[in-house]
Amino acid sequence: MHAAWTRLAVQTLEAEAHRSADTHLIRLDLPAFPGIPLYLKDESVHPTGSLKHRLARSLFLYAICNGWLEEGRPVIEASSGSTAISEAYFARLLNLPFFAVMPRSTSRDKVAQIEFFGGHCHFIDDTDVYGAAQRLASELGGHYMDQFTYAERATDWRGNNNIAESIFRQMQREPDPSPRWIVVPAGTGGTSATIGRYIRYRATQADRTQLAVVDPEHSVFYDYYYSRDPNLQLSRGSRIEGIGRPRVEPSFIPGVIDRMLRIPDAASIAALRLLETLLGRCCGGSTGTNLVGALQLMSEMNSQGERGPVVTLICDGGERYKGSYYDTTWLAREGLQQPDVLSRLESVVRDGRWID
Repeated sequence: MHAAWTRLAVQTLEAEAHRSADTHLIRLDLPAFPGIPLYLKDESVHPTGSLKHRLARSLFLYAICNGWLEEGRPVIEASSGSTAISEAYFARLLNLPFFAVMPRSTSRDKVAQIEFFGGHCHFIDDTDVYGAAQRLASELGGHYMDQFTYAERATDWRGNNNIAESIFRQMQREPDPSPRWIVVPAGTGGTSATIGRYIRYRATQADRTQLAVVDPEHSVFYDYYYSRDPNLQLSRGSRIEGIGRPRVEPSFIPGVIDRMLRIPDAASIAALRLLETLLGRCCGGSTGTNLVGALQLMSEMNSQGERGPVVTLICDGGERYKGSYYDTTWLAREGLQQPDVLSRLESVVRDGRWID
């Protein structure tokens, strides 16, 4: 009986993957950066609206094939954002109960999206979502998915239509098919691990490609990259949801990263306004962080006379952040309404030179 359910579950997830067409790769040619086209991999078009759709599918397949999930067993995750939304979607697809452990302060919009896909929200009053998720899994006899541990190993980094393989396949017919830089946020570390490993695995195809990871304020990854101190911790969380972490997560693999950039939160938010003028789209905060990092690298290439594509991600859409990044009251309270920062970024796009 268990083997039959496993086969059906895997078939169901594989069928969902085939229904989900590949995400778009959008090209932006900025006149101030001749020979340095910017490509944005639009992960917001997944059925659950974010890059985490790929991760959630991989986590479920990994758990099923490891024998950790079986028919009717609850799934528990420590997440208040896009991962929980995507995992709730896949749990519903497999008819499994899903519980997202999150701080009580989580926005009602996020809660509503998790509940829309049939998930249950388990609120806590402190910050130990990890411990609370483990305890809830024990109480319910469920499986703690633990994205922060398994993100780097659940995805097949050698290929199988992962995000890295998809980027290089979509670049094949471009005038210059080999990205000079791929820019991604840290988050769980799963995306950077997948792309960084793939670049090394396909060294002939990616002969000059390097991986840059951007990290926001109030996150330990940038410092950990240089110090390699696994005990680093912060007392508060990042304002750029989904990427900054207050502790070093097991899935973050610094050895596959060629460069890390720390991006001020005000610049990430300003970049969202800039992206609206470039794309006519509202995006989430991590996409703003990506754009700032990409522009910094493009400016360096420009000044050195270097040419080649730069690829980054649209991680999710801006509709999830109406109460934060697109709310003037929230921005004012956080001190993130800084028109001069937007002006500097607009100058970078106009003149092709980085301004600190």
